[in-house]
Amino acid sequence: MSTILKEKVKGQVAWKGTDLAKDDSWVYYLSEKTVASLENALVHVKQKGLKAPDFNKEDFPIPDIYEEIIYFVEELENGRGFLLIRGLPIERYTDEEASIIYWGLGLHMGIPVSQNANGDLLGHVKDQGFSLENSNVRGYQTKLHLPFHADGSDVVGLLSLRKGKSGGHSSIISSMTVYNEILEKNPEYLGVLCRPFYFDRRGEEAPGEPPVFTSSIFNYYDGKLSCRYVRLFIESAQAKTGIQLSKVEIEALDLLDSLLHDENLHYNMMLEPGDMQFVNNYTILHSRTQYEDYEEPERKRHLLRLWLTMPNGREISPEFAMFIDENTGKPGRGGVPQRKTTSGGIVETLK
Repeated sequence: MSTILKEKVKGQVAWKGTDLAKDDSWVYYLSEKTVASLENALVHVKQKGLKAPDFNKEDFPIPDIYEEIIYFVEELENGRGFLLIRGLPIERYTDEEASIIYWGLGLHMGIPVSQNANGDLLGHVKDQGFSLENSNVRGYQTKLHLPFHADGSDVVGLLSLRKGKSGGHSSIISSMTVYNEILEKNPEYLGVLCRPFYFDRRGEEAPGEPPVFTSSIFNYYDGKLSCRYVRLFIESAQAKTGIQLSKVEIEALDLLDSLLHDENLHYNMMLEPGDMQFVNNYTILHSRTQYEDYEEPERKRHLLRLWLTMPNGREISPEFAMFIDENTGKPGRGGVPQRKTTSGGIVETLK
């Protein structure tokens, strides 16, 4: 069981949606100089005949915006825990060129990690006609409402290429503020939320690996509070373990959900084409409203996604890790361990 933090989380990270609505200083606008630097790096990559994600950060030189990168990285771990970067003139680029810029920027912020067992490093968020009733389907493959959740990395980023016909708003909430609310009004449930729950791996497990893993929802370690929550994955894990949630566990999750839906606490935004959003998965939960898409394939809603391990990322406790790194013996800091088939047909897991 995780240590229970008995004091409220303080600082910018414990924001409320009403705070963001009053002041848009959290929106970072790219300058013409910064856009020019990104475009020069784009030309450099294209001249070398490279495409995303098959190049490294040395192939995408952006020395002129070093200080901005430092600000982005610091804001994600020690500031509000999220960024909305606006001003990339997406209409100038093909999808391939936009992916080069986005991948290149991500390489300078952190280390991209695998988003699924196939090892995808640059994800495509678009409707593929799937249903979440299939326990191996992930929410980004549908156009359905996605409840608040955290992804399996230090930071998740999105670049909007095209938005849908209607809907598809991005919602974020400070899980630190949610903890503060529970501590103040319903502290009796913190003991439940700080002990392990089973989470469904949704078909991303390697051969011989359990289809579930255990993690507390809130975890206090090395001076920092972290949160991991995906209720759908907790509920679908029951069918795979045969272990049902207890009455008090359901009550605790219901309380958590009621706070996530508090309009004073969360904030909704529309990611316009060219917008880049990054969130710290340990301090921010994110959601998406259902959307209606266009019929024409070239107009359909499409976002690019990155999962990043950050250079200043927090240490996490072994019981909060999704896996233990076989090479270092330390808690895995993010990403889905990649499965690789050898020439002999044997499936290995790379961590």
